[in-house]
Amino acid sequence: MQYRQLGRTGLNVSVIGFGGIPIQRISVIEAATIVQNALNKGINFFDTARSYTDSEEKLGKALKNNRSKVIIATKSMARTKEDMATDIKNSLATMGVDYIDLYQLHNVKSQETLEQVFRPDGALAALKEAQKAGVVKHIGITGHIKSYLLEALKTGELETIQFPFNAVETSGAQELLDQAAQTGTGIIIMKPLAGGAIRNTNLALRFILERNVSTVIPGMDSVAQVEENIFAGQEVLPLSAGEKSVLEEEAGRLGAAFCRRCEYCQPCPQGIDIPMVFLLDGYYTRYDLKDWARERYRGLSTRSDACVECGACEEKCPYSLPIRRMLAESSVRLRG
Repeated sequence: MQYRQLGRTGLNVSVIGFGGIPIQRISVIEAATIVQNALNKGINFFDTARSYTDSEEKLGKALKNNRSKVIIATKSMARTKEDMATDIKNSLATMGVDYIDLYQLHNVKSQETLEQVFRPDGALAALKEAQKAGVVKHIGITGHIKSYLLEALKTGELETIQFPFNAVETSGAQELLDQAAQTGTGIIIMKPLAGGAIRNTNLALRFILERNVSTVIPGMDSVAQVEENIFAGQEVLPLSAGEKSVLEEEAGRLGAAFCRRCEYCQPCPQGIDIPMVFLLDGYYTRYDLKDWARERYRGLSTRSDACVECGACEEKCPYSLPIRRMLAESSVRLRG
């Protein structure tokens, strides 16, 4: 396994990291087996989140005997100082650790949220206090909308940035990569396989690793997936012209009806969080997290069956997606 420095944190991370979303659907014993296999193959970066149901707990148990050898990253949707302090405490207890290597502001997706987390009583303040106390070593941010991440980087407060980038989802990525390089910010790439939509795993991972990124974190819930993913990190080879053509062809097929979560379709006049519906539908169809996706869907304040087919979303979509049809199809699946 090859390793790269995670920006100015000084941490050396495996170029292939472990995405913790899929282990929600497997047992504690199965998770331990898969994590141990990942460790044996040289993976040392493990990413999870407060919102990933029991992912923190499973990773904590699986990694407890190797704590000094691994880098644990988690994240929280908390926006206030009080709520973030609570989540930090809960993460430590849930994972059974004395400290967390990287704690991230999770899914910052609006100007209002960005401003809120940076206020004196915002979530960042709690993370900085935890950092001073030694229970959080480094602080980062995650999100899908690159313009807000660019703004966040310019503050100089954050050591890492995590965002989706893959052969399908490339818009705005280079500007963010360049800005991160200028500020010495560690770059963590999520959704490297476009939520499991891209099947040419090796090509997709190498496509990303050709760039100045620190680590990519495909989700894994089987030993077979670990074996498949680590291959790209053993020797990072540039894609040949033929391999680029294969990957571009697959990306082109996905692009016809694939939500990149750019959020240009928002706001919906009916209050539907369209990108979130498609994200949950992806967990349902690609990750086989059916029960979890349905539970999260039921928790939405407005579900996709509230669509009146006004078409406002499709007029704003830069990819010309048939959003009304896609919402109707996802509603059938997610209603259960």
